[in-house]
Amino acid sequence: MSKILTVTFNPAIDKSTTIESLAPEKKLRCSAPNFEPGGGGINVARAIKKLGGDAKAIFPAGGHTGIFLTELLVKEGVPVQSIKVQSFTRENLIVLDTSNNQQYRFGMPGSVILEEEWKQCLDLIEKEEDAEFVVASGSLPPGVPTDIYAQIAATCKKKGAKLIVDTSGEALLQAANEGVFLLKPNLAELSSLVGKKEINAELVDDVAREIINKGLCEIIIASLGPLGAVLITKDKEIHATPPVVKKRSTVGAGDSMVAGIVLSLSKGWDVGQALRYGVACGTAATMNHGTELCRLKDADRLYKLIRVAR
Repeated sequence: MSKILTVTFNPAIDKSTTIESLAPEKKLRCSAPNFEPGGGGINVARAIKKLGGDAKAIFPAGGHTGIFLTELLVKEGVPVQSIKVQSFTRENLIVLDTSNNQQYRFGMPGSVILEEEWKQCLDLIEKEEDAEFVVASGSLPPGVPTDIYAQIAATCKKKGAKLIVDTSGEALLQAANEGVFLLKPNLAELSSLVGKKEINAELVDDVAREIINKGLCEIIIASLGPLGAVLITKDKEIHATPPVVKKRSTVGAGDSMVAGIVLSLSKGWDVGQALRYGVACGTAATMNHGTELCRLKDADRLYKLIRVAR
């Protein structure tokens, strides 16, 4: 049994490649592609494995692409529990233009997941008796209801597990209304939780505490991109700022941050340490190409360089 579960309803195979220069109406010669498992919760589980931990990934998988996705995860040593579905698992394409170091990310739409299929994912969560943390992350494909993360929140309350939600839109709103342990929004997602079009970084503390005081969650960690992240609880405000690094890819940086946070919390670290390590992991992920996510040695080195203000 795993202390940490991740659930991904819209998984993907991420295919990354490079070209010398992007131009229309030309046959572009690509480098040999790299195939990696993708999707919010899957990336979190992969990053936890890279950091020396274990998290079981629960996800739907369909067709030959679903089989390939599962094989890729098993090869990385990630514990998996896949649900066989009728629709093919999607593929995404990430292309790096080496002439200017610009990255292009082509995200394909998710395939329809049937009710009897996504309900099997919920059943698996309920049956994991030893789970202490559940990470529900990523977008939702057609067929999956927007209250799915709220349903998971209700299940986690019954089980005594702590739910971490990293999503957007109506799914985020409904999960918060049910009440969760930790939310990890960006500024746009945070503003949506209080019905505002946008907020600036200076208002994060006030907005987050408004959400916490309503009982929607215990902790908010708002990601601020290259500026790091802010953690807010009822009685704490902590801002972690990373050092400047050479950026190669932003794919999976947020998932790596979540991985660092939940792994730290599962080890009994306090929330300040967990924030610091999460920001280190997210920053470490930007140093690698494609969807490689974070590396343990980079995360550990950056952890010592994170500036923290309370």
